[in-house]
Amino acid sequence: MKNFIDKLFFNIICEFKNKTEKEIFENMFFRFQFLPDKIKVSYEKFLKEYPFWGKLDSKNIEYESFKLKAKAFKKNYKNYIWLYNKLQDEKSKFILYAVLNNLYNFDFNNLDKIKEKIYKQYFDLDLMPEMENEIFLDIGSYYGETTLDFISTYGEKAYKKIYCYEITPNMLNFSKNYLKRYKNIIYKNFAVSNSNKVLYINENTASSSANKTSFYGNKMIKAVSLDNDLQCKISLVKMDIEGDEYNALKGLKKHIQKETPKLLISVYHNNTDIWHLPKLIYSYNKNYKFYLRYYGGNLYATEIVLICLPK
Repeated sequence: MKNFIDKLFFNIICEFKNKTEKEIFENMFFRFQFLPDKIKVSYEKFLKEYPFWGKLDSKNIEYESFKLKAKAFKKNYKNYIWLYNKLQDEKSKFILYAVLNNLYNFDFNNLDKIKEKIYKQYFDLDLMPEMENEIFLDIGSYYGETTLDFISTYGEKAYKKIYCYEITPNMLNFSKNYLKRYKNIIYKNFAVSNSNKVLYINENTASSSANKTSFYGNKMIKAVSLDNDLQCKISLVKMDIEGDEYNALKGLKKHIQKETPKLLISVYHNNTDIWHLPKLIYSYNKNYKFYLRYYGGNLYATEIVLICLPK
């Protein structure tokens, strides 16, 4: 017999299955029209500043974001079921439901309920109560806040070495000073991808935290595959690189297969990563347990983290 969370989740999945793509779009379109003006303005402003999920400009009748979501929901409802069945706790399952309901029905209340209010981002002590002698890869280290959260949560004895990868040079330089009291941290001004190559930095005007790579541009950046760049055994990987996570995981395939490192992966930078990335990881190594945790706000579902722990 299904529990309450199962019913909520499968009700929304049934809508994706039984409605046409056009009907799914129309649901989002009409619900958006009845939102308070203040929320609509904030929602559109957010998508303009962080254009990962398509354009939304109601004044100019531009609803690309809704169209892309409608296509993703209709095409991939079975993949959401796959992920739901792989998730290991009810908290994770409710997070998946709340995220889908926010994106489809503009449900803001449940986003507030699922937000982690106790533990620091990535480091859920219920799931990972201890760390010891970790080789930690902080991919998308920005100014070093995740590395510092790791150390402050688990202590300096929790790691042997930390590798910080960051594409924005001034942020990497800032983190070197920010973390200068800590030993055995190696800083790498590289992008992380599926192979060694040259890419370009696409700068975000709203925040350098949203800088990402592109095949074209003015500022070159060397990209590396982690399988090529690091020959040592690794045990913990955090990854938040603005939609480049899929290619980065492809470049981490050998480490995932051989070492089953703990993985803390952002899965919100497009409309499919939330299931696409765990499926990729599962194809490499089936010896993982999957969890979701949520660290974003209550307007738009971001800061969704997939936690993959060895069985």
